Amino acid sequence: MDGQPILDPVASQLSLIPYVFLSTSSQGAGSIDEVVLDALVAIRLHLDMEVAFVAEFSNGRRRFRYVDSAWENSPIAVGDSDPLELSYCQRVVDGRLPELIQDAKQIPAAMELSVTAAMPVGAHLSVPLRLSDGQIYGTFCCFSTRPNFSLGDRDLAIMHLFADFTARQLWRKLDADRSHQEMTQRVTTVLDREAFTTVYQPIVHLLEGRIIGFETLTRFWSTPMRPPDVWFDEAATVGLSEALEMAAIAKALAGLSQIPEDVYLSFNVSPDNILNGAIHRTLQGVPLHRVVLEVTEHQEISDYSQFDQCLAPLRDRGLRLAVDDAGAGYASFLHILQLKPEIIKLDIGLIRDLDTDLTRRALTAALVGFAQETGSKIVAEGVETTAEVATLKQLRVSQAQGYLLGHPLPLGDIVGLF
Repeated sequence: MDGQPILDPVASQLSLIPYVFLSTSSQGAGSIDEVVLDALVAIRLHLDMEVAFVAEFSNGRRRFRYVDSAWENSPIAVGDSDPLELSYCQRVVDGRLPELIQDAKQIPAAMELSVTAAMPVGAHLSVPLRLSDGQIYGTFCCFSTRPNFSLGDRDLAIMHLFADFTARQLWRKLDADRSHQEMTQRVTTVLDREAFTTVYQPIVHLLEGRIIGFETLTRFWSTPMRPPDVWFDEAATVGLSEALEMAAIAKALAGLSQIPEDVYLSFNVSPDNILNGAIHRTLQGVPLHRVVLEVTEHQEISDYSQFDQCLAPLRDRGLRLAVDDAGAGYASFLHILQLKPEIIKLDIGLIRDLDTDLTRRALTAALVGFAQETGSKIVAEGVETTAEVATLKQLRVSQAQGYLLGHPLPLGDIVGLF
């Protein structure tokens, strides 16, 4: 109709950019760094600006943490910094400059800053980034060397929307960083103080009634009090898996000299600490025919061929490999097929009620048959009743561990078992 404005399809599409971005980003895809950078790209394109950035205020300086630029040679880069007092950002936050500037050359307070003429700065929008605790992190900004007199309150409102969104992402990142630092400190303190000990759970030959080995288990006495797997998971998260795991194994190895020569020790070890050579260094000089390494259902092995090659020199010298938690899930069966372990340890979930559950009994019998065909030994874990022991004997499982057969004990107590 006459008198109606003709819609620009490109402009209409660009106007949707911020809303599409916020919608897709709310789905949680991408890292926080990627999401924040995408936010800068979206707002720069939407407002037709040349540079967009997130700046942090730190120790009297403005530090550029994220930058998106239309220029091949951007005037600012991530990591750059300048005095906070000489920046637009500080003056916007304290009210000396407005958040929206259509043309900086028309603002006397902006002309006091040398960058206005040197850049030059034309249009400029800057909004404080306020974190969840009320602290000002810095600013969410964009600018162009050209004036833009079309900028208005709606554009500023969208800037605030994006700033609020970005502040939430930064808070998540800061919170994750704090959590990472706290984890690192906890694990480092445990290592420095050696705030852990080893207990040894007997592995018994059911037919002969004698102890043939011990599984070594780590117990922590540092606060907060948590299960051992939480400590080892935290160590892996902060890059201290090798340090903690090898320290625990080194301490547990002291038990070898206190038990008979025909009794072995079994250690849980992560695949990464086999692949990186850590376990090779820790076991130097140790009689490997008395050592079993356990790999669990929960530990992923990305390259079985490489894993096998790394472990081969130790296995050639007598070390045995065990797959733990067999029957707990698909991964344990894949471990068994790929690694050809000398020992298969049946998961406690498979052993529980073995004497009354036909399904568990059938799966156990199948694993026993597999072990006989491949030359592996079966060890049942978590045995707690005499009925379970009787059923295991019927299924020709001759080795087991569990509270019925022996609780985990400190080193001083296991010496008295022989």
